[in-house]
Amino acid sequence: MEKTEKQKMLAGELYLAEDPELGAESKRASRLLRRYNSTTEEQQEQRQQILQELFGKIGNKTLIVPPFHCDYGSNIFAGDKLYMNYGCVILDCNTVHIGENVLCAPYVQIYTAYHPTEPEIRLSGRELAAPINIGNNVWIGGNAIICPGVTIGDNTTIGAGSVVVKDIPENVVAAGNPCRVIRYLS
Repeated sequence: MEKTEKQKMLAGELYLAEDPELGAESKRASRLLRRYNSTTEEQQEQRQQILQELFGKIGNKTLIVPPFHCDYGSNIFAGDKLYMNYGCVILDCNTVHIGENVLCAPYVQIYTAYHPTEPEIRLSGRELAAPINIGNNVWIGGNAIICPGVTIGDNTTIGAGSVVVKDIPENVVAAGNPCRVIRYLS
């Protein structure tokens, strides 16, 4: 039996995002995000309900400051006490696992999606996506970009403006473009 485009996407294989099933899921996310982003700070309970419907899993005491954007939402699995400041984006064309006590400063961008480097394949409209894993007790500085396929270990700090293109171990401070370990924590 041939895989669906969604199955290919989640398997890290070339897929067509224009697929009707994926289009319907994207529209669902857009509707929920429009509702979420129009809420006020007094509507915390409504925000939690929308996130529970949007995400694959959402932990307790989650606070995401609007505006927030994602592709599908259903591929995001977050632990307790996630905090995301203004303007964060998660392109969840593959799974994004976020641990507990994760802090994201404004405009953090988490990208599972990417395009083929070969022009012929790219021109076919097919795309790729690789999962991202962020451990527990992680702080990601403002305007940091987390690229496809990356794992960030527990108790790690990613400096503002960093571009994380490879795995970052636990218990470190890392920063730069490309992001690299600056200091090991005891």
